[in-house]
This record gives sequence, C-alpha cells and structure tokens, in this order.
Amino acid sequence: MSVDEDLETLGEQLYSLIYPKHQESAGKLTGMMLELPAAVLKQMLQDEAMLAAAVGKALRALQLAHKPSEVTFKDEDDASVSSDSLGEQLFELVDVYNTGQSQKITGMLLEQHKDTVLHLISDPKMLEESVTLALKTLREQNMEETDVSDSSEADDMDRLGEKVFSLVEKLDPLHANDITGMLLEMDSAALQQLLRDHTMLEAAVQKAKEALKTQLSSQKNVFSALK
Repeated sequence: MSVDEDLETLGEQLYSLIYPKHQESAGKLTGMMLELPAAVLKQMLQDEAMLAAAVGKALRALQLAHKPSEVTFKDEDDASVSSDSLGEQLFELVDVYNTGQSQKITGMLLEQHKDTVLHLISDPKMLEESVTLALKTLREQNMEETDVSDSSEADDMDRLGEKVFSLVEKLDPLHANDITGMLLEMDSAALQQLLRDHTMLEAAVQKAKEALKTQLSSQKNVFSALK
C-alpha cells in the first residue's frame, strides 16, 4: 500500500470515529488530525482516550481560529491582551501538532511582535508554517550541540593521548606508539588516574609490554608456519 493510500485509509477510519460526536466539523477535524505522523494516527485508532484528547485540542484550535475578534479587537494598549493570555492560546494551538516540543516552540513564537502572534492565532496556515520552521530550527540546534559535544570529547582524548605518550616514551621509547595505543583503549577516568599516579602508569605500561610481546610472538609463529 502506498503512503497516499495508507493516509486515505487512516483518514476514513478517523472520520468514522469522529463523525458521530462532531458531525458538523468532522471533515475539518479529520483534516487537522491527518497533519500528524501516520504512526501517531494509528496509535489513536487503537487508543480511544488518546483520540479524544487530540480531537479536543483540534476543536479548541478551530474555535480560536473562528473567533479572532475576541483576541484582536480590544484596547490596542497592552490592556487588551496579556502575554499570559496569548501564551496560553498559542500553546493550545501549537500543542495540536504533537511535536513533543510545544513549550519550546510556543516560547520561540512568543518572541515575535504581538501583532504577529495575534496573526498566528487567527491564521491556521501561517501557524502551521511557523511551527514547522521552529521545529526545524530546534532540530538543527540539537544537531549542532551534539556535534560540538562530540568534537569536544575527541579533543579531550587527543590531549590525553599526547600526555600519555610523553610519559610512556620515557619508560619505553621503542614501543611508545604501540603501548600508548593500547592504553588509550581504557576510559578517560582510568587514563587520568594513570597520569596522576606514576606507579600505576609503570604497571600499566609493563602489562602492555607483556601483551605486546605475546602478540608479536604469535605473529612470528604464524609467519614461520607460512614459510
């Protein structure tokens, strides 16, 4: 079944469940619900409480969209619409999209000029575009934070490697590279301990040298057998 056919089937099933209680707005409500991911829609079809909650959110969104005058046409001074009131109404609308980031997205949208926020509340299409853009921005920020974190960890390991090598080189210049590579397989906390405790470092280097000798010996045996 194609994605379009799957979505059409989901729409029919949703409509049949929504229509008995909301005959006049069943079509609009179903259309709003179909903006959600298919996986969420399938879960709603199996969970009556989840479906009822989503329908409730969609209904509130429709009611607010049909009554923009209640929000916009009061005193133009700030007495008209408080920030808290705008925030609550905007959150209700944003939450319909089930992004999992409703609080953050609402906060981002509320940073705009009040007229723009009022427009968002009264224009479902504009709100949808703004929510999509805000969600994309949040995802990009999360990716950048992850990249920075990964980069920072890599830099830390490089610095640790340099410090370990400088100490290992004094104990065994000939095999410093190989031994350092083996020691760097330990976690960073253990490596930090080696750097602080010279006796532990010497013991670790000795173990690595023995492992290295065993490894080299086995390789020689393999080469001898191949001759």
